[in-house]
Amino acid sequence: MSFYSYKNANSDACPGVVSGNVLTGLNQRVCVQVKNVYDSCMSQQQLDDEEITIENIVPVLPGSDCQNPMTRQCNCTCEDNRCNCACPSGPITHQEAVENAENSPNPLPRPYGAWTFESCRSSTTAGRISNLTVERMTDRPQFARVRCTVDVPLDVLFLDQRCQEWMGQTTITVNKDILLCIPDDSIIPFTLESLVSAICVSGSYIGNCTFEITVCVTVVLKVLAEVDILVPTYGFCQVPPCEEFAENVCDEFFSLPLFPQSSCAFEAVSDATANGVNGTVYNCPPAAGAAHGHSYAQCSNCGTTCAAGSSLCPRCGRTMTSIT
Repeated sequence: MSFYSYKNANSDACPGVVSGNVLTGLNQRVCVQVKNVYDSCMSQQQLDDEEITIENIVPVLPGSDCQNPMTRQCNCTCEDNRCNCACPSGPITHQEAVENAENSPNPLPRPYGAWTFESCRSSTTAGRISNLTVERMTDRPQFARVRCTVDVPLDVLFLDQRCQEWMGQTTITVNKDILLCIPDDSIIPFTLESLVSAICVSGSYIGNCTFEITVCVTVVLKVLAEVDILVPTYGFCQVPPCEEFAENVCDEFFSLPLFPQSSCAFEAVSDATANGVNGTVYNCPPAAGAAHGHSYAQCSNCGTTCAAGSSLCPRCGRTMTSIT
């Protein structure tokens, strides 16, 4: 099972929302090595009519395993004449396209005729920062003017005139001029890192391996430092065993009670103050010609007691005997 499996019985020892007092269970202080985020900011913008020139062009070919029609390399297990192939989901990456092309048994094609833009998106979430300058501000302590250039890598998909799909690589450049809170000078220096994401809205081919695109870009800049920090903890994690995937066809059966539960309608108690010999009182139809003055009838076989006169036992069908 995982930390979040519904079969995990010890949920109090798992990561997640704390119920009750959050301080209960804190029993030690631990020194951990982490990247401390001193400040961070996000900018989002749409770049229109951005010209990009692609390189490292590679054909998008099927994976070689079992000649799967998908465009990603698949992992297959074959026995006799049967193959079970597991193919990753999501868009193909440039590296996967290169591997498929290298493993292709056929000669590789070359782009032919006019190109048609299909799509593009960022190939990684790590942007490349260059031309970085940090100017501390005298009128705002701890703050600095940060200027830099962030390169966002892109994978571009397009079709040639033979409808062969291709992929190339390029980058778009975003200039930043922002204010960030910068820590004081120290032996361990701070660093600036970027988190990027981009996706194209539209594009067209203008020739010479160049496309004109409209792209939506998100850039997150972070001021970081590798630090040792002291934190309170609940102790080490108790890692549960893995839960093997299965259809769990027996779960519904195993959830049933161990012993059968009585659900007969005539067993409903109507008079909580009436107690029979076996502790059970039933609503029974009155026996025809039952003698007046008798309050209950009892079965001579199973001892069932009814709250009214009755000729036959509602449980076993034997003759009922009137009792006072």
